[in-house]
Amino acid sequence: MIMTALIIAFLTSALVSLLIIRYQHLHGHLSADIDTIGIQKFHSVPVPRIGGLAIIIGIAGALIYRASSTQTIPLFALALLASALPTFLMGFTEDVTKKIGARIRLAGAIASAALCGYLMGAWIDNIQVFGLDAILLWAPVSILFTCFCVAGVSNAFNIIDGYHGLSSVVALIILISIAYVSLQVGDSEIIFCALIGVGSILGFLIWNYPRGLIFLGDGGAYLIGFWIAELSILLVLRNPQVSKWFPMLICFYPIFETIFTLYRRIFIRRVNPTMPDAAHLHQIIYKRIVRWAIGKNNINYMNQRNAMTAPYLWVLSSAASIPAIIFWNNHIALKIFFAGFALLYVWLYWSIVKFKTPFWLRHSGKK
Repeated sequence: MIMTALIIAFLTSALVSLLIIRYQHLHGHLSADIDTIGIQKFHSVPVPRIGGLAIIIGIAGALIYRASSTQTIPLFALALLASALPTFLMGFTEDVTKKIGARIRLAGAIASAALCGYLMGAWIDNIQVFGLDAILLWAPVSILFTCFCVAGVSNAFNIIDGYHGLSSVVALIILISIAYVSLQVGDSEIIFCALIGVGSILGFLIWNYPRGLIFLGDGGAYLIGFWIAELSILLVLRNPQVSKWFPMLICFYPIFETIFTLYRRIFIRRVNPTMPDAAHLHQIIYKRIVRWAIGKNNINYMNQRNAMTAPYLWVLSSAASIPAIIFWNNHIALKIFFAGFALLYVWLYWSIVKFKTPFWLRHSGKK
């Protein structure tokens, strides 16, 4: 039944994505990303940026199927979806109005985290770090810390949503990892929510990668970030044998990208950390590696370069997920791997910036 729900989520999301693309001429004046020359823009023609609508409808479609087939509503998934609405709606409103600032979108994510905490008891009270765990036992600190973490992960997926398939495939890797460990501990509700998330994202992805016919938008990026953050919290709360560092490692790339971005903006560039720039890891890979390999500036080559960027980060995310699912109940091993990947990230970043790209990352020749 879970696999059928995944298929329903996939088909629903794929159909809604297709309809958004097909009828772009009717809604494009609101939904299209027409800014193709912005500092973080790497597409050549206006594209609908409301792919998050397809994902949330795909999830809802799977829930409706589950309710109609069993005569019972999966209350766990329904509460999670209801909790996601504030952050999704703030992001979606930005997608169609272009007037919702980052602080308001983060407030939406905090509201969703608070709602999920209230409905599902999803409060972080332990992170397996000596000293901090004692502080997190105090309820106000636990609530604030949970809201901060959920909002941070939601925003992290928005930060990495820069190229065709990048954010969505990273989300797929993470959700599959969550589903795998949930299977090991027998948590069917987490498995269900993770897999309908997989189905919904796949339905969007077939139109997003490699041609970029539709984008996630802020609504979609914040939605999948929230979905992953809350499933991670609920997995470790409901199953104490799962290390609190398992979610940290499977989410290494979006989490560390956000941490490093804050460090880079505050301490190196000394600018407002909320101001966008074009110096994320995926952007320097595009500018220093991929763009040089495919040098012509017509639309076809620009789209090809865009699609070639994401796989670099898919590999990084997958590499972090492999030890995470192997050592999912060993917090010491997970901490060691997290530290190792942090060093690898920093080394790769500065190597590419200083034009010392490792040979195994380079393309040979230009077209």
